[in-house]
Amino acid sequence: MVKKIFKKAWKIFLILFAAQLLYIVLLRWINPPLTITQFTSWSGGYGLKRDYIDLEDMSPNIRLAVMASEDQLFPDHNGFDMASIKEALKNRNKKWKRTRGASTISQQVAKNVFLWQGRSWIRKGLEAYTTFMIELVWGKRRILEMYLNVSEMGKGVFGIEAAANYYFKKPAKKLSRMEAAQITAGLPNPKIYRVNPPSPYVSLRAEQIVIQMNNIEPDDGIQKLLK
Repeated sequence: MVKKIFKKAWKIFLILFAAQLLYIVLLRWINPPLTITQFTSWSGGYGLKRDYIDLEDMSPNIRLAVMASEDQLFPDHNGFDMASIKEALKNRNKKWKRTRGASTISQQVAKNVFLWQGRSWIRKGLEAYTTFMIELVWGKRRILEMYLNVSEMGKGVFGIEAAANYYFKKPAKKLSRMEAAQITAGLPNPKIYRVNPPSPYVSLRAEQIVIQMNNIEPDDGIQKLLK
């Protein structure tokens, strides 16, 4: 009996594993019909505003802004920023000190597209596997494109095209440097932070992001993702 149960469980695991792998490969070329986070937003009464677009239809300013703010090593790492992970682990019990997160853009895409929000070890394990796979199968341009298409950027607002229209009444391709920085400044908590008109926090954070944009822009790896 135990052997039969084990064999059945193993078979189910292999089927689910193969299905997820196929889904990862398919999303190299097609966009996800619906993510768990998007469904949660819709079912929670926030609505669902989104419009998937190609990376080339996004202003270089917004691509630069999210890398400057969220993951300056994005062009170079394999999906994981080990230095930041070690720092986050070292400071995880220091509640008196605001610590830096360790999630790369690749990890955020793995979570936002394939998984659910949360901090359980099971989800973290699945996130690590999925991050490795999208780095292997998709490449940096597709990961950045997906990040800017599925990230929540306001109450019920997902992706940069919807955000650009919602906040500034223009397409994502025409976002200015400061407009891109303001949207990016709200990413840590898009349901709370006011982007336009910007709250004092968003205004200050956007100015800091613009400085970082200027600092990292000459990098060859960054430049490849801005073209």
